Amino acid sequence: LHNVIGSLGMGYYTSAYNYYSIILLISSYSIPSAISKVMAQKLAVREYRYAHKIFKCALIYVLAVGGAASLFLYFGAGLLVGEKVVPVLRTFAPTVFIYGILGVLRGYFQAHKSMVQTSVSQILEQIANAVVTVGAAYLLIRSHLGSLDVPAQEAGQIERATYGAIGSAMGTGAGVLVALVFMAGVYGLNYRTIQKRISRDKMKEVDSYGQIMKIITMVVTPFILSTAVCNLSGVINNSVYLKLLPSMREVDEVAINARWGIFNGQALTISNIPSAFSTAMAAAMIPTVAQLLAANDLAGAREKIGMSIKTTMIISIPCAVGLFALARPVVGLLFKNTRQDEDLATVLLMALALSVVFYALSALNNQILQGLGRVNIPIINAGIALVVQTVTAIVLLFFTDLDLYGIAIANTLYSFLMCVLNQRAVRRAVGYRQEIIGTFLIPGFAALLMGAFAWASYESLLMLTSSPRISVVIAIVLAAVVYFALLLLFRGITEEELLGFPKGRLLVKLAKKCRLMKS
Repeated sequence: LHNVIGSLGMGYYTSAYNYYSIILLISSYSIPSAISKVMAQKLAVREYRYAHKIFKCALIYVLAVGGAASLFLYFGAGLLVGEKVVPVLRTFAPTVFIYGILGVLRGYFQAHKSMVQTSVSQILEQIANAVVTVGAAYLLIRSHLGSLDVPAQEAGQIERATYGAIGSAMGTGAGVLVALVFMAGVYGLNYRTIQKRISRDKMKEVDSYGQIMKIITMVVTPFILSTAVCNLSGVINNSVYLKLLPSMREVDEVAINARWGIFNGQALTISNIPSAFSTAMAAAMIPTVAQLLAANDLAGAREKIGMSIKTTMIISIPCAVGLFALARPVVGLLFKNTRQDEDLATVLLMALALSVVFYALSALNNQILQGLGRVNIPIINAGIALVVQTVTAIVLLFFTDLDLYGIAIANTLYSFLMCVLNQRAVRRAVGYRQEIIGTFLIPGFAALLMGAFAWASYESLLMLTSSPRISVVIAIVLAAVVYFALLLLFRGITEEELLGFPKGRLLVKLAKKCRLMKS
């Protein structure tokens, strides 16, 4: 996408996307987690009729709230973003409404502890998103400007970037629509089975729609507030850099939006990739934690939480080290930049690398607290971190020459505070202490050795092949193998824990064959 619409187009697109995402978070995004929690509690005691009524009430809720949010995003776009970004933000508006319905369907299956439907729908969503995003951006630019060439005049550059960003926004909606069609189809295929199970439910006394709607609202609202506050960081950074900075200093509008496109569209995007793992684990864990607590199994809840945190750290720590060690070749592998832009994206990615670990742990603990019913704590923690981050960003922008590096530092500080505050809150809530050596120290030491190996192998391969892209791909694969071997060698993961990973049996068999694990 960056290769098609350029840094300025990415600046417009990511600026609109930040506001779209926060409206989506407030209206619809938290629905799967909230609904899965409420339904899981009823399914745990086999109240199928009640659980299905919750599902229907949730649909009514998102139709009302999602519809209102879509209208606000369309007609209120001018209040949120600059004039040139308004059409981009309006293109996002229908997606908010569609996502609400999709979210309820995903929450329904997550409540049954089945993530397969959600996972497949997300894969289909991203495939459609990628194809339409790039395709629509390409076609809109070609149809309006005649070619993909960047015009020499500033007005032409702005027009090109705007049409490219609009096409990109269309891809987001297309992906959500494809996922909705899939999830609706899966629900339709299971409809008879669902109705049979409800008919066998002997419990006839079920709360009214009004009472259930009140329950949903009470559960969803804290989820929404927590998620919204936790994700306001990007919107505030966006406003500080693109609105507050130009009002206080004389800056070139095109240049500042292009730089923002590099930060948000390249460095921040790459650093967010590992967070997908912790987000997925958190979504899968909420129903399980809720059911364990409903059964008064506090020990089981502690064990599940501890294992989830360890698994997240085993993966996110080497990701952070790897992104730091191979920042330049990774940026070069994914994006086509001028030397100056590549230098900027590289240093920004290195500055954001540590936030990978902090965001992974804070996101997981945020969802754990929600599953434990401590929904207000993440809101308070996020509020504290947000104030510190905003003050830091403003101070660094206006009293130093750090520019975007100041935003990167403030972003990392925010993730660190969220990580510490949420981890402490989880420890107090369930009365457990996270194991330190196997969770943090061994993965950290193994990752540092891996990072040194990754950098050395990349430089060596570069001298042999003279191709940065070939070298970095091979270096990443070799580094992953080295990290896995070191983790086993230092006894950072047990056979039982490894079996819990995807293809766990194959990994155990391979480890034993290589004599990295006792038979």
